Amino acid sequence: MATVADHLISALKISGVQRVYGLPGDSLNGFTDAIRRAGDIAWEHVRHEESAAFAAAADAALTGQLAVCAGSCGPGNLHLINGLFDAQRSRVPVLAIAAHIPAAEIGSQYFQETNPTALFRDCSVYCELVTAAENAPRIFEMAMRAAVEENGVAVVVVPGEIFLHRAEVSQWQTRAITPTRSVLRPDDESLRRAADILNDAQAVTILGGAGAAGCHDELIALAATLNAPIVHALRGKEFIEYDNPYDVGLTGLLGFPSGYKAIKEAEVLLMLGTDFPYRQFYPDHATVIQVDVRGRNLGRRTPVDVPLLGTVRDTVAALMPRLRPKTERAHLDRALKHYRRTRQSLDSLAVNDRDRTPIRPEYVAGLADRLAADDAVFTVDVGSPVVWAARYLTMNGRRRMIGSFNHGTMACALPLAIGAQTAFRGRQVVAFAGDGGLAMLFGELITLIQNQLPVKVIVFNNSSLNFVELEMKAAGIVNFGTELVNPDFGAVAHAMGIFGRRVEHPGDLEQALTEAFAHPGPAVVDVHTARQELSIPPTITAEQAKGFSLFAIRTILAGRGEELLDLITTNVARRILD
Repeated sequence: MATVADHLISALKISGVQRVYGLPGDSLNGFTDAIRRAGDIAWEHVRHEESAAFAAAADAALTGQLAVCAGSCGPGNLHLINGLFDAQRSRVPVLAIAAHIPAAEIGSQYFQETNPTALFRDCSVYCELVTAAENAPRIFEMAMRAAVEENGVAVVVVPGEIFLHRAEVSQWQTRAITPTRSVLRPDDESLRRAADILNDAQAVTILGGAGAAGCHDELIALAATLNAPIVHALRGKEFIEYDNPYDVGLTGLLGFPSGYKAIKEAEVLLMLGTDFPYRQFYPDHATVIQVDVRGRNLGRRTPVDVPLLGTVRDTVAALMPRLRPKTERAHLDRALKHYRRTRQSLDSLAVNDRDRTPIRPEYVAGLADRLAADDAVFTVDVGSPVVWAARYLTMNGRRRMIGSFNHGTMACALPLAIGAQTAFRGRQVVAFAGDGGLAMLFGELITLIQNQLPVKVIVFNNSSLNFVELEMKAAGIVNFGTELVNPDFGAVAHAMGIFGRRVEHPGDLEQALTEAFAHPGPAVVDVHTARQELSIPPTITAEQAKGFSLFAIRTILAGRGEELLDLITTNVARRILD
């Protein structure tokens, strides 16, 4: 008779799972041994359980299928939590197997005891403890179903000995658990109300997010009918930006003035599949129509006049026959003209600045964009790397860009790249890593060697927690505690057996990236970038302006005037010369 773990492996395989990310431990022995004996499901070994969860999240995001990670009892599965929070907030289907202490010891303050069901409750759509071999099949079935139907994290907590218990064959092992397919759209009366408002409006702006994935052509047709500029949230970039004559850029803290302006000047804002969180970027007086597949999201960011529950694809398909094509395009033309100016201004910064050092981070991102493959997967750390990725990576319908865009955690680029490269061995994967983020999970470079993953890591090395410094400046606070003393990451990578380069002069950058991208194995290119480069948001509040003024005064009074001079030289003098 097979063990609970054997039955679990069979159930995962029949549902399309091909690999499990994790780090072994004694409470996981029954599970990992079942993987060894099965022989046709891979154990993807990482150096930190947090990386296992991030890798599973990237796997699920790119494949659209259930991905699995595992951690041993106590500290082991506790390390999963940051990556699981990211997966949950990115809405990707992940099953986390959290091994637990022996069932008879639960509640006794046993060695390594934690309370996993309580710990993981806030980052999951399903979280349950297996108490006996008999209920394991049903709990795992419900967990997998919840993950794939709700696009979220399901956590199953299993005392280690239960993996080894013998169990009868269950019907569970003969039925694949895959997502259902449904049509979900609002009722006719709600669609009529939305259509009436859109037909009567002179200035409609569309704000699209990740919920617009898979319906690019429908979105373009809708914009053409309404003569509406399309603004995208960060997670919508890869699905909306490409082949889009109505695109006016990104909005938000990382966005463009053109995107901000197109929304602020809208008479009607049509939100499609976005839960864009920053309320200050919404219009003040516009009529708002919001489409979302999750009813709880409707109206939680800005007041909504017509809430529509449904998928973007199904709702747009039902709405289109009710719309009258518009001939007035003054709002659209203004928005497009502003976007062209904004794009030109941004592109003028992504250059070799007369061989000046340190290197502009815009140049690094722009050059990587030009040299990378047409179907490259980019993974992006939070902080300054995500700014340059948002502004300079070109999406084309084949490229992907993933990061911790909702959870916003450091150190995500490398472990996300591990999951992306594991799922797509023959595809180019490029990680935009911050120096602080890379250092935080630096051991995962060894995973690239051990698992033979040819990930290309570009390090934006400005020897600081750069985005934190920008936040301090905006608040009028003298930078403190943000200095990073870094090694030569390229030399360290080389010592580990990885292709490694350190680039300090802009003239050397293109050759270094070209060689790294051509290298058949993993590569690290450590680029010395400007620390004081400002990633200015599309609108500056009076409070932020005041904060920068206070920062300048306080920096001088603290005897650190050279920092202020460096800030001015980097951001003002360069622009004047340009």
